[in-house]
Amino acid sequence: MKAVYPGSFDPLTLGHLDLIERAERLFSGLVVAVLQNPSKQASFPLEQRLSQIRQATSHLERVEVSSFDGLTVDFARRCDSAVILRGLRAMSDFEFELQIAHTNRSLAAEVETLFLVTAAHHSFLSSSVVKEVARFGGDVRHMVPTGVADDLARLFNR
Repeated sequence: MKAVYPGSFDPLTLGHLDLIERAERLFSGLVVAVLQNPSKQASFPLEQRLSQIRQATSHLERVEVSSFDGLTVDFARRCDSAVILRGLRAMSDFEFELQIAHTNRSLAAEVETLFLVTAAHHSFLSSSVVKEVARFGGDVRHMVPTGVADDLARLFNR
């Protein structure tokens, strides 16, 4: 069974990577799906985010990296996936993620949402926290893959 792990991944964090590595062991295939969201101003262009993820997941045989726009359930159907993977860091994530899961289920009853809990030592991580730390010159190497840390340093002229 193949799963789709959607997100903006702006940028990819070690929390995201932890979920990708764990999901790769659970599924026959995993598509990391980078959302092209025109209503959000991304720090990194889509192609750079795809490249960052490909570099960070190059050791994982069953991981594919792709992009999409539109509804996640439509992308899951195009990928022949019956599972959408979502990560939970804290209870505060659950209410929002549950609402999205119910919405997706109402649109595509054949597509299930599976929640994986982030490893405790990554539970504080979010892309916005990482960018904020990097913006003010903090060390983010314990938060993101090396290539992403380098890209953040260039982005914020560090």
